[in-house]
Amino acid sequence: MIPMRRLRVTAAGVAVAMVAPMVLVSPDVLVIAFSAAAVVAAALLSLPAGRVPLPGVVAAVSVLSILAGLLYRGPPDSVGVWGIAELAGLAVFAGRAARWLPTRQMVLSEAVIAVAVAGLSLRATLRIATPNWQESLTGALVYAFPLACAIGVGLYLRSLDERRVAAVVRARRTQRLDVARDLHDFVAHEVTGIVLEAQAAQLGDHNPDHARDLYRRIEESGLRALTSMDHTLRMLREPGEREQEPRPTRLYGLHDLPDLLDRFTATGPARAELCLDHGLDATLSREAGTTIYHVVLEALTNVRRHARTATRVTVSVRATPGPKAAVSIIDNGRGSGITRRGRRAGGTGLAALSERVEAVGGAFTAGPEEDGWRVGCILPVEVSAREP
Repeated sequence: MIPMRRLRVTAAGVAVAMVAPMVLVSPDVLVIAFSAAAVVAAALLSLPAGRVPLPGVVAAVSVLSILAGLLYRGPPDSVGVWGIAELAGLAVFAGRAARWLPTRQMVLSEAVIAVAVAGLSLRATLRIATPNWQESLTGALVYAFPLACAIGVGLYLRSLDERRVAAVVRARRTQRLDVARDLHDFVAHEVTGIVLEAQAAQLGDHNPDHARDLYRRIEESGLRALTSMDHTLRMLREPGEREQEPRPTRLYGLHDLPDLLDRFTATGPARAELCLDHGLDATLSREAGTTIYHVVLEALTNVRRHARTATRVTVSVRATPGPKAAVSIIDNGRGSGITRRGRRAGGTGLAALSERVEAVGGAFTAGPEEDGWRVGCILPVEVSAREP
C-alpha cells in the first residue's frame, strides 16, 4: 500500500500541474481547471481519511463541480479536457460509494454525483451559439456511460464483499457446531466417566488391586479428555495464528514457583526440586516473571500427562551473562513408554509457550535430555527492570 504522505504529495502535484498552466494561458478557464484538479486530487487520496467520511467528500466534490459549471464564463471549446478529468474523478467516488456506503447513503450519494455529472455534460452544450436539446442529450448519455460503469463495478465488488462475509459467518457457525459436537461427544463423555468412577470409589472399601485399576481408569479418562480438548483447540486456531490469551486476573511470578512445585509433589509420585537464584526476581520485568511461571507450569503438566513413571523433576532458574535468565525443567520419565515423537506431539501447550517466550524476546527449546525430557528457555533481563 502506498504511504499516505506520499499519496498526498502526489495528489497535490497533480492538482498544481493541472491548474498552473491555466494561469499563464487562459485565466477564464481557471474555474473549471481548479474544480477538475480538486476532484482528481481527492479521488487519488485514500478518502475517507481520519474524520472525513465518504458521504461528506462526495457532497463536497459534487457541489464544487456544480458551482464551477455555474460560474464558468469561458469559451465552450475549453471544457472538454477538464470535463473528462473531472468525470473520471466523480466516477471513482461513485464506485466507492456503491461499494462501501450503506444503502440509504449510497443512493443519496449517487444521486448527488449524477446531478454533478449532468451539469458537467451541459457546460459546453449550453454555451454554444445555438444550443439544442439533441446535443445536450447526447452529451448527457456519453457522460452517463462511464458513471454507470463505475457504479456497476462498485455494486459488483459490494456483492462479493457481502458473499465473503456471509461465507465467513457460515464457516464460523459450522466450526462452532463441530466444536460443540466434539465437546459433547468426547470431552463430556470422558468427564462423565471420571465422575462415575470417583463416585464408585466412595461407595466402600476397595482392595489395593481394585483401587489401582480404578485410579488407572480415571487417569486414562482424564488423559483422553485432555487429548480431545487439544484437538478442539487446534480446530479453533487458524494455521500460523498466534494464540491470544486473556489477561489473567492475577500475575504469577518467580515467588509463586515454590508453592507450585509443592502442589506438584503432593499430588503425584514425582518429586520436584527447585534451584532458584533468589536475587533474580528483582531484576526481571513482570512479563518475564509471568512467562517463566507459565513455562514451568506447562512443563509440569506435560510430566503428568506424558511421563507418568517420572520420579524426579528438577526446575532451575538461573541468572546468566547477558544479562539473561535461563530456565530448565528436566524429568527422568524416559521409561514411561512415551516415544520422543509422542512427547513432542503433545497438545498445543508447547507451541503456545514458544510464542509466549518469543513475544518477550526470548528463545524456547524442548527435547530429550539423558533419561528424560527437558523444557527450557532463555529470557533477556531488561535494563530498566534492574534499576532501583
